Amino acid sequence: MRPHFDRLYRLAWRLSGQKAEAEDLFQELLIKAFGKLDDLVNIDEPGSWLCRVMYNLFIDERRRFARRRMHTVEESELAGDGLAGLPGPDDPAWDQERLERMRRLDLALSQLSDEHRLIVLLHDTEGYKMTEIQELIGVPVGTIKSRLHRARIRLREILTADGTFF
Repeated sequence: MRPHFDRLYRLAWRLSGQKAEAEDLFQELLIKAFGKLDDLVNIDEPGSWLCRVMYNLFIDERRRFARRRMHTVEESELAGDGLAGLPGPDDPAWDQERLERMRRLDLALSQLSDEHRLIVLLHDTEGYKMTEIQELIGVPVGTIKSRLHRARIRLREILTADGTFF
């Protein structure tokens, strides 16, 4: 399982959007996978299987959370800006511009539906192939392609409307 840790953690972070939730989701996956270790050895593509299990855990948790209707405090409200520590050249203006562009992109992504945001993040950010996304979320490749196309159009509209297009 170790060769898949980095990719699985990034997926957990992309799904949840917050460090603490990503760590919890990743830990739940490891606990679940440990119980199925004998089955995991016989699987041809354990990375895809683990991603699918993580996605299912994420969806289950979202459903439970929706039923609880709790208000949570965003991680950014507690700990300041997590993007400030990103590496870059020693040019404060460049750092500020990059940070601002990332904020605008995050804001634009947050305006997409969950389905569209997930596919854009998996495909364009994490580099998952269409077939991997199909296995992960259980949707036909044609549907994934059309959602990705619509999501990109919507992102372009949002970023153009606020005057920022990358």
